[in-house]
Order: sequence, then C-alpha cells, then structure tokens
Amino acid sequence: MSVTRREFLAATGMAMAAPAVHGAEKNKKYRTALIGSGWWGMNIFRTAIQSGDVEAVAVCDVDRNQLDPAAAEVEKLTGSAPRKYHDYRELLDAVKPEIVIVGTPDHWHPLIAIAACHAGAHVYVEKPICHTIKEGIAMVQAARANERVVQVGTHRRASPHNISAMEFLRDGKLGEIGMVRAFVHYGGGAGSPTPDSEPPEGLDWDFWCGPGPLVPFNRRMHPKGFRGFLDFANGQLGDWGIHWMDQILWWTEEKYPKRVGSVGARHILRDNTDVPDTQVVQFEFESFTATWEHRRYAANNAEKHNIGCYFYGTAGTLHLGWRDGWTFYPVNANTPSIHVEPRLHEPDQQNIPELWADFVRCIQNGSRPICDIEIGHRSTTMSLLGMLSLKLGRSVRWDGEKQVVLGDDDANRLLRRDYRAPWKYPEIA
Repeated sequence: MSVTRREFLAATGMAMAAPAVHGAEKNKKYRTALIGSGWWGMNIFRTAIQSGDVEAVAVCDVDRNQLDPAAAEVEKLTGSAPRKYHDYRELLDAVKPEIVIVGTPDHWHPLIAIAACHAGAHVYVEKPICHTIKEGIAMVQAARANERVVQVGTHRRASPHNISAMEFLRDGKLGEIGMVRAFVHYGGGAGSPTPDSEPPEGLDWDFWCGPGPLVPFNRRMHPKGFRGFLDFANGQLGDWGIHWMDQILWWTEEKYPKRVGSVGARHILRDNTDVPDTQVVQFEFESFTATWEHRRYAANNAEKHNIGCYFYGTAGTLHLGWRDGWTFYPVNANTPSIHVEPRLHEPDQQNIPELWADFVRCIQNGSRPICDIEIGHRSTTMSLLGMLSLKLGRSVRWDGEKQVVLGDDDANRLLRRDYRAPWKYPEIA
C-alpha cells in the first residue's frame, strides 16, 4: 500500500491517542532505518514516521522491487529521501542508526537484530523473533549485553480489548482456569504447485536465502509467501500461533510449558509449500493445559469464532479474538454475557501505534518494553517447540530455565540448525 503525504498527515488525526512520552528527550527524533521494506515492514515504518519520534534516514532491502517504492513513499511522507542500501551491514556501518526496524522474512531476524544491537541501535523486530530456539537465546543475550531496548511486534499486547480481557481474567472473573485452546481456522483450496523460475530482475535471491539453504526461486515464496516453507519459517504455528501463545503466557504466571506434543500433516494442500495444513499441539503447564490447532481449509463457518483463544474457567468461557474483540460466556444461563469490541488501526487492523509509543518511551526512560525481547523469545519458543515435536514425531519435556529438552539428544540438536556459508550461527555465551 502506498499513501500520499496529504493522506498520511490526514490519517494522523484519526489515530487513537497513544500514551504521552515525557522527559528531557521527548522531542528528540531518533535516526531510524528500516531493514526489510515489504508490506509489514512499511506498516511499521509509516507508524514510526507518523509518531513524530523518528528521522527516517535509510531503507534496506535485497529486492529493489520493494526497496525503490518504499524509499519513494518515505520521501513523499517526510519530504526527505532516505538512503537506500542492499546490505544491512553497510547500512549499520555508514548510517549508525539509533533505531532499526527489522521487517525481513523470519530466517533473517536473528542476524540483523543482533548486528543492530552490537552497532548501538535499539531494535523493533517482527515476530517470530527467530527460526530456531538458540537464535532467540542469542538475541536476548545481545540485547542485554548492549543494554538495548528490543521490542517484538506482538502488537496484541498493546491492543485495548486484549488488555481489558487480561484484566478480566486476572481479576478472577472467569473463576479457576484449567484449559486454554488457541486456534486459527482459515479456509482455502487444495491449490496446485507453482513452478520454479528465474528471480525477477532486481532481486538478489542468494542474499534473500542468506543463512538458509539456497533453493530455486519460486513466486510462492517471495514476496510474502515464505511462511509456507520450513527452510525459512515455521508455518501457521510460527506465524499466527505466536500471537496466541503470547496471549497465553501474558495471562499465566508460568513462563513455559513442561511438556509439548504435536501431531500434524498435509492432508489437503496440493501446492508446493511444505508446512502442515493441519496441526494440533498440546502444551502441559503446571496448573493448566493449553492446545493449539489450525487447518488451512474449511473456513470456520460452523462455529462462532475462527481465530483466537478460548479460556475455560469454572465461571464460564472467555473468547479472546482479533476483529471480534472478546466475549465472556457465563456458565450460569441467567448471567448476561459480556462483549468488548476491538479498537484497531488501518491498514491491516493492527495496534502498531500503541506498541511504537511504548517502544520510544522505554528508549527514553531505560525501562523494558511490554513486548520485550525475552517475552517475545518465550512466546516464539512455545511455537518452535510445537514444530520441533512435530518433526520428531514424539512429545518432548522442556526445561525452560536451562532451555534444553530433557533426555533427548535428537531434540536438542533441533534447537539450532547449520547456516549456509559464509553466514555464521549466532554465538551463545
């Protein structure tokens, strides 16, 4: 989506009010660079510019078909042309940004975020934070070692209806909760394979693949389709799932599950993606059981909701959703239900402005953001453990303090993967 400066400025008056930032630096504009200038990266960058807190100094992408339009739009919005880069390392060395937004495909998040922290930048990194669990450990360590604020794009923690739902749950109004069911059921047909082809002019496909394997270019992978391929992402659980794993961890005082088991398969899809079209995961915590389920067919028209979490308590059930807000269904039929509507921003019905405001406020006062990298790491880890169990074909016992699988060498080997030369897997202290 591209907008004009006039449209952009008009939209600023329509945005929901974000919390005010106070302190000596509240009028400071942070030199900000975007790395990964596709659809979602530009959603974040527009919001950052709209906030008035940033000077948009640079845009980086290995695909000029994304880079050039993004830079042109930034110039229209700000009146100043950002510097354009092909290689994020050159950008970090030359521009020395104070804030870096990482909006690349998932497999690039760790290396870029870690490099940005080492270069002295605060980081807004999209979810999921990583492709394998040990990358996430390294990202947390880099943020802490460099004393950088790292915000993860799980913007539902800043969404008004999600916040009020958490208040309802924590006030005990659902009673004692013994189970949470998280799910995404969207439709779609079986599809058909998309043949490989030569990369389009302007795309450095080798660089795009980066630390992942160098596979033939396929239009289904880029742009936007990479999450359907396990070499570069973790499917529906690694995409949608992390949002709802994050809601579960936000609610509970427990930081991680103790056992994870998953089953799944490709029952319906006939295209050339390789992620499961059907998956169920069970997460056993000390005080409750959580499940995840998704399918990529048979849109959920038979049930009331097709996405979100059901929290099951002794006083009733609470559905926490996205575009449908949240609803409490009491056990007592004489007790009225409660419904709270969402308040979301366009485009794409999100709450990035609130999350960005929290990010900048934390940079200014040195506090941890609401979607701090460690929080994002734990939520990502839940999703990745589900995928790990699916790949192994058995459940795993997880030691969340040591971040290892208990008594399973094969599983622990899957906590990382080999990088393609010359890229090196992040070191863990």
